Amino acid sequence: MRQAKSFTISSEILAEIANTKGTGSTSERVNELLKRALELERRESIEQEAAEFFASGREDSGGERAAYQKASKQTLSRR
Repeated sequence: MRQAKSFTISSEILAEIANTKGTGSTSERVNELLKRALELERRESIEQEAAEFFASGREDSGGERAAYQKASKQTLSRR
C-alpha cells in the first residue's frame, strides 16, 4: 500500500535523483534508494552485533559461534 507523505529533500539530492532515475518516476527512484539504505543499515547493525559478540573474548562452548553464524546468515537471507 502506498501512502502520500511529505518530506523535505535538499536540492542537491533531488538533482542527483533526477540524474539517475532512468525511465521510472522520481517517487519510484526515492523508494528504491530508501529500501537499499535501510537494507544497508540493517546489515551494518548485524555486522556490529557480530563484532561485539566475537570481541567479548568468550570461550566457544557448545557451538555458540556456529549457532550465531547460522542465525546471522538466516537473518541476512530474509527480505
